[in-house]
Amino acid sequence: MTSTLIIIPAHNEADNLPHVLPQCQRYVPDADILVVDDHSSDHTGAVARKLGAIVVRLPHNLGYGGAIQTGFRFATQRGYAYGIMMDADGQHDPASAPALLQAVRAGECDLAIGSRFTGTMTYRTSWVRRLGMRLFAGIAASIIRQPVTDATSGFQAMNREVMAFFAEENYPSDYPDADTLIMLHYAGFRIAEVPVIMHPRLSGESMHGSSWKALYYIAKMLLSIAIIVFRYRTSVGAKRPVS
Repeated sequence: MTSTLIIIPAHNEADNLPHVLPQCQRYVPDADILVVDDHSSDHTGAVARKLGAIVVRLPHNLGYGGAIQTGFRFATQRGYAYGIMMDADGQHDPASAPALLQAVRAGECDLAIGSRFTGTMTYRTSWVRRLGMRLFAGIAASIIRQPVTDATSGFQAMNREVMAFFAEENYPSDYPDADTLIMLHYAGFRIAEVPVIMHPRLSGESMHGSSWKALYYIAKMLLSIAIIVFRYRTSVGAKRPVS
């Protein structure tokens, strides 16, 4: 077993994995790859196994957050020192993964966020999504008191302590984004941004989908952030685990 695990949540991504997994193996050859099959109705799990990934299939569809947390629990139970979190749809360019991982390995931070805005974004998104990105970057920056350009990025690298923290009951069940950064800040973890390359998804439908889903995401995230701030400011928040 290697020290690094790439965690890829996947729901009906059989068509995209043959493009994504070989690139992961190319750019992070010393890492194991875990595909969390979120109860797909296609051949996601079979395709991932054929391409050499470890596969955990969930008995029910838990959503993006549930699938990611499954990956954190897998990594923690098996003693991985580092994790890389990325999507199965081809949006996150594996060529950027080594830079994310290096920031954590070098001790510069506990969590490295891949920023498309300090790096390269090769596509345009809807105005609702752009609004959400700017809104939550501003909110996160004001709370954690450091510059944040891409608080909604799911392209991240982290150390063992961060994975152990989120392996417990600290991870949102859906749409984990800026709220998780704020959680980590209150728990005493160090956060940094690293420029990355992001592309449009290769095929299939984004979890944000229509503008209505994007609006729901904004409302849900605002509520989640408000709850987290209230909890931690009243000294009820989770504590950082001891290594």
